[in-house]
Amino acid sequence: VNRVANLTLVSSACDMVSTAYASTKESHPYIRSVCDAAEKGVKSMTEATASRVQPLLTTLEPQVAAANEYASKGLDKLGEKVPILQKPVDQVISETKELVSSTVAEAKDAVSS
Repeated sequence: VNRVANLTLVSSACDMVSTAYASTKESHPYIRSVCDAAEKGVKSMTEATASRVQPLLTTLEPQVAAANEYASKGLDKLGEKVPILQKPVDQVISETKELVSSTVAEAKDAVSS
């Protein structure tokens, strides 16, 4: 999970969502109240779940380690095959806009000629 979260595309997307969430909470007091209540509920559920799941995770530690190693190898291969994962969201958006713009321009030129 940490490796996925540290991928440039994922971490930059999380940062953007976090910034938008914080800005929305700051700008709208009613939404802030709802979000604060939801955050408290999620925190309570997470704490309760973590305390119940921990003994199971301890028992399954060898299997979890094997799954982690397999997932790490898969992420290595994915990183090689999908270089977009190493780019921040704003760069991906910018490059996509450029690609669409140039494709539309080429189509327009082809139609006019």
